[in-house]
Amino acid sequence: MIRRVEFLRFNGETTILHQQHATKVDQPELDQVLDELAETSRSGAGLSVARRIELTEECLSCLYQAARDWVDLACEAKRIPRESTTCAEEVLAGPVSVARFLRVLLTSLKAIQAAGRPRLPVSPIAKPGAPLRVPVFPTAGIYDSLVFYGLYAEAWLREEISAENLFDLTGFEPAETTASPLTLVLGAGNVSAIPATDVLTKVLQDGERVLLKMNPVNAYLKPVFEQSFAPLITAGLLRIVDGGAAAGAYLVEHAAIDRIHITGSTQTHDAIVWGSDPEECRTRKASHQPRLQIPVTSELGNVSPWIVVPGQYSERQLQFQAENIAASIVNNASFNCLATKVIVTSADWPDRDRFMTMIEQKLQQIPRRYAYYPGAAERWRRFAGSDPDDQEYLPWKLLRDADPAQSPQLFQEESFVCVCAETTFKATSAAEFLERAVEFVNRDVWGTLCATITVPAAFRKSEQTTLERCIGKLKYGAVGINHWPALNYAFMSTPWGGAPGATLQDVVSGMGNVHNTYFLAGVEKTVLSGPLTLFPQPVWFPSHPNPEAVGWRLLDLYTKPSLGNLLRTGLTVALK
Repeated sequence: MIRRVEFLRFNGETTILHQQHATKVDQPELDQVLDELAETSRSGAGLSVARRIELTEECLSCLYQAARDWVDLACEAKRIPRESTTCAEEVLAGPVSVARFLRVLLTSLKAIQAAGRPRLPVSPIAKPGAPLRVPVFPTAGIYDSLVFYGLYAEAWLREEISAENLFDLTGFEPAETTASPLTLVLGAGNVSAIPATDVLTKVLQDGERVLLKMNPVNAYLKPVFEQSFAPLITAGLLRIVDGGAAAGAYLVEHAAIDRIHITGSTQTHDAIVWGSDPEECRTRKASHQPRLQIPVTSELGNVSPWIVVPGQYSERQLQFQAENIAASIVNNASFNCLATKVIVTSADWPDRDRFMTMIEQKLQQIPRRYAYYPGAAERWRRFAGSDPDDQEYLPWKLLRDADPAQSPQLFQEESFVCVCAETTFKATSAAEFLERAVEFVNRDVWGTLCATITVPAAFRKSEQTTLERCIGKLKYGAVGINHWPALNYAFMSTPWGGAPGATLQDVVSGMGNVHNTYFLAGVEKTVLSGPLTLFPQPVWFPSHPNPEAVGWRLLDLYTKPSLGNLLRTGLTVALK
């Protein structure tokens, strides 16, 4: 088959969207893999709840055995010394997050088996004239209320959802034919839990067969994924392949693929769906004629804002929130779609300069990370506006008092590198500031994935109505109140995805969501909230002296929940 060659550059990588004979693809091998998945659809219809429970339990066991190799491979690839506390990031954002997903999903599957529907932590909150709010964290059975004391999350549902149609269990309904959909998952290259939980969502929740195409950046994880998810592979529900962009291009257009899930950039999404040639893309969008005629879901990034409401904070609160923001910038060397990229402050807040200086001081205390993601130095140069002093270990860069009109790229483009901008404006009151800040991030900051608001305790008491109204106005799929929305991702019972309303023509941060382990219908956004400080010290803070040990205890807790494992986790944290 002869196709034209087209190229797209994103994040420093050359992505071949349509390949010709100039780049070889092992088509027979890929076709064989697709045939093996097709054979599963011919041999039986669907996955029973009991079978999903069995597979989930088996994956938990296999993952536990693979976890150490998983972390070792990631640390080696990202040049993280094994004695460094940074290794904890690979534990927490790798096997621990995936084990947690499997555990909370297992709880829901057992409830569905017993009662026909998931069991929520507490009943949904219904207020007159307001959409349903469903508590989704802390979850039951794994001691969340003790391990993450003070944190609470709700899923805010769309107006048409009521207690009568609260759950979406269509993934359990028998198909009209014996064939379950075959989904191509184009895996993310930055955080290892992303492709893993994308796969598990599609297989164990949606009842689909999956072909996972590893990203070249983290293709080294293929062996541990195959070990961790061996039960799904043995059952004929999953195959994992690697290879360059040409292999991805071949699979995207293969007739056997029924659905596609992409984690990556908007540019890559549009090139796949509409064509990488700019004129073709514009023409197809205008005429509503995508190149692909199959469903495409996605998670495509964000310029993640953090709004700081002015008011009275204690010194401890300021220090905690400064490290909170610093942690959100440096985690995974800032190669995260949810890394904070814009801080919004009030020009009238007396503590503004001192707070920003605190953040800078926290960043200075955190060792630089190896910039493992391709093209990072070029992007740093463009967004920071200067040359980095080291091309491989880039400095953390905080640009204070940035002007959206003078530096629009800081607000309208995802840099995917360790540069963060602060911007500020005047307001006559804290309430006015919050209203204006929400309007600003909705209008002038690109993306709909996640946003954070730091709120003084007095404001939460006196302006609760204003705060809730502003949360409701935020056009983001995940909102954190006083805490980084990475927790919305990591807790797994909290649905994750861009705000509803995206289309293939204007996909923004993506369409659809994952991690909806309570199988909720019509999720509008997930709102995580907590106090201005936490004790013990959060394990995701860079200053935590022993985070990796805590991470491994959490893995024990999620794979084998018990009071003994809980106590070991709690003691490890308390002995910080």
